Formats: sequence, C-alpha cells, structure tokens
Amino acid sequence: MHRQRDFVLMVMLAAAVPACGQAVAQTTSGTQGAASTTDFSGIWTKPYFGIESPRSGPGPVTNRSRRNGVRDMYQYVGDYTNPILKPQAAEIVKKYGEIARTGVVFPSPRNQCWPVGVPGIFSDITMQIIQEPEKITIIYSADREIRRVRMNASHKVPVTPSWSGDSVGHFEGDTLVIDTIGVRIGPFAMVDLYGTPQTAALHVVERYRLIESEAAREGQQWGLKENPYVPDGGDGGLPIDADYKGKGLQLQFTVEDDGVFTTPWSATVTYRRASGQWPGEFVCAENLRATYMTRDSDVPRADRPDF
Repeated sequence: MHRQRDFVLMVMLAAAVPACGQAVAQTTSGTQGAASTTDFSGIWTKPYFGIESPRSGPGPVTNRSRRNGVRDMYQYVGDYTNPILKPQAAEIVKKYGEIARTGVVFPSPRNQCWPVGVPGIFSDITMQIIQEPEKITIIYSADREIRRVRMNASHKVPVTPSWSGDSVGHFEGDTLVIDTIGVRIGPFAMVDLYGTPQTAALHVVERYRLIESEAAREGQQWGLKENPYVPDGGDGGLPIDADYKGKGLQLQFTVEDDGVFTTPWSATVTYRRASGQWPGEFVCAENLRATYMTRDSDVPRADRPDF
C-alpha cells in the first residue's frame, strides 16, 4: 500500500473554534495551570513501528506470532489470553488471529484507508508536535493523521465523536497531559494491530515529558525487545538524528474502556529527535486489490457523488 500525503497545508490549517455559547464540562484529571515553559515542539521518531509494553502491571495486547524473537510484522496474531480483555473482546481478538494465521490480512483501519485514532496511532514511527499557547497540533507520518489539542479547556458537552476524539490538554509541572474521549467508532474500530475492539467509552490519557538522552536510548532499546527494527525511518518515517545530544521525549499513556477491558492498562512510547525535514506527501491509496488477491478491499464507497 503506497502512502503519500502533503501535511504542509494541513499544518497551516487552524484548529476549529467551538461555536459561541457551546456548553462545556469540567475536566477531572489534574490541575489546569498556566502554560509550562517546557517546549515539546519538533519532529520526533523511533526505530520501530509499535509501542512499548510496561515493565510491570497491565499492558497492551501483544503478538503471539514471532520472527527472530520479536513480533512478526507480517502476521498479527493477538494474545487473546491477556487478562485485560473481557471475554467478548478476547473472542474477537482470537478470531482475528485465526484469520491472520491462514495468511490472510484481516481488514484494519490502516490497510483499509480509514483513520486510526488513539491509541492505535501511537504505533507510528515519526510524529511532529507544533506547540502554541492555546493549542497543540500533533501530526503523524503515516495515514494522514492530524490531531488538535485544545489547551486549558474542557471537553465539550455533548461531545461530537470524531476520528481523533475530543482532546484537551494542560501542564502538570513540566509534563503535558492530554485527555481524550469521544473517539468515533468506524467500521474497523480497533485500538491496536490485533483487532482489539473499542467502544464509545474509550478514554485515553497521555503524559508527555522530556527525558535525558541516555534514558531515551534505553527506552527505545526496551521497545526493540518487542518490535522489529525499522531502518532509516521505514515507510513514511524519519531516522534518528544520531548527532543530537539533547533530551528525548517519552509518552506514557493509559487506556480505559469498560466495554472492552477488565482494567485500565498502560504503555509507553519513547522518541528521539529525527534527522531531516518533515516527509513530503503520504497518503493511504485506495487500491482495491492491495489486501486481497481474490476480492476487493472494503474501501469507503458512496452511492452518488458528494459534490
């Protein structure tokens, strides 16, 4: 599947301003104080496609299919025995894994050209943060994903579901906290690469902080214990700037969804500064035979033009 998209224009687009008189609800996570002096702006990357499981405690579904000691990038067989999964969710993950073991690529947002959303988008190799006092924009290198975070604001009431959800942020000291709800449920709704489902109750809390260079290297080495190394940034990403001696960026996030999980679970993503400029054009092309050889992929369709 070929990916090309020009994000430059998207970066210039301003975040939508809520309509006058829009009701809001108070957030409950953390203290919304004045903007921190910590600057997270820039392009950040990692040497693998995926996330890092926690050293201890409940973590994400991982791949039962292995190659050279790490997860198989070409066969996604989720561990349906992970205790975070409720029985119905575990059965869904198991069925997707059975499909994958036959050599068939099961439909997912990524291979069907649908938005990924959080937390699935955290697997992407490279991302860019554009930090402003009233909003933060996060752009991901693959799948034309862009998120807009309203700073020191509250969730809208009612929340209108969207592909990226309703994200509000604030600083707790030098840590950027982003709270997301209202992620839209599409035809291929899943929170990871293994078909783990999601419901309207999905709630994701992200915590970003700068860490020392050595700690960033160690975090990425931990990530490489589960995720295969992708050289030079891979498809749509950028390589690490080996000459950069400054701090890295670490994201620790927690996922809750009472309709799917027995308990909240957490994971980490560790980034270092990227080498080079933001990639040019990347899109998920709607190739009807990109996924299956004997039938068309289930790409978005319309009975009549919408223009």
